[in-house]
Amino acid sequence: MTDAALAAHLAVVAGRILIEVRESGVFAPKALGKAGDQTANVFLVHALREVRAADGLLSEEEKDNAERLSMSRVWVVDPVDGTREYGEARADWAVHVGLAIDGQPAIGAVALPGLDGGIVLRSDEPVALPPAPAQLRMVVSRTRPAREAVAVAEMLGAELVPMGSAGAKAMAVILGQADIYLHSGGQYEWDSMAPVAVAAAHGLHCSRIDGSPLTYNNADVYLPDLLICRKEHAQQVLALIAQVDAAPAGS
Repeated sequence: MTDAALAAHLAVVAGRILIEVRESGVFAPKALGKAGDQTANVFLVHALREVRAADGLLSEEEKDNAERLSMSRVWVVDPVDGTREYGEARADWAVHVGLAIDGQPAIGAVALPGLDGGIVLRSDEPVALPPAPAQLRMVVSRTRPAREAVAVAEMLGAELVPMGSAGAKAMAVILGQADIYLHSGGQYEWDSMAPVAVAAAHGLHCSRIDGSPLTYNNADVYLPDLLICRKEHAQQVLALIAQVDAAPAGS
């Protein structure tokens, strides 16, 4: 099985497991999130160590191992991206399985099990992007929209689309539910690695909000911001971000 097929297969199976855990009916919402995270993590970690034993591994739910820093190939997984949404039985949560090669987001799969029938978007099978509408839409956190995102959306005249997990937001751009995903409120490598690999494979612009590249398998896994959008919008959005960041606070 290729790396890309493996990533997609594991994301889909983990998603099925998570649906089964949620439908068991034995967990309250907060306990459900923890149970889902741990159960899916056990499956993903054991599976990757079984079939890709020579590779490194970084998971949100697993104790970090510094050995990965010397490895060229490192799997980066988030068993449940959007734990709150998963616990609330919403649809905007995801499973991320990605492979970074020499720090680059080479391969990724993002499963969206909460959607009707469940879907998985993958880096090796890009789909056609719907055309952008006249009024752009910017997907933002449903609980804590980033300051830059709100300001840039206002300058663009873009509609704000609140949504849960980072993976769901990134995939919303591919699915035609949004056109720009701008985040500056803090994230970690597992939040964006697989989504960025998938988005880039679909021809989208992916970068930090200052335009610099997103790199993975770092000693410090905090990766605070990112921009995913159509390439034709990237330079305008980056210029507006710089304008917002240069403005005095409160202006």
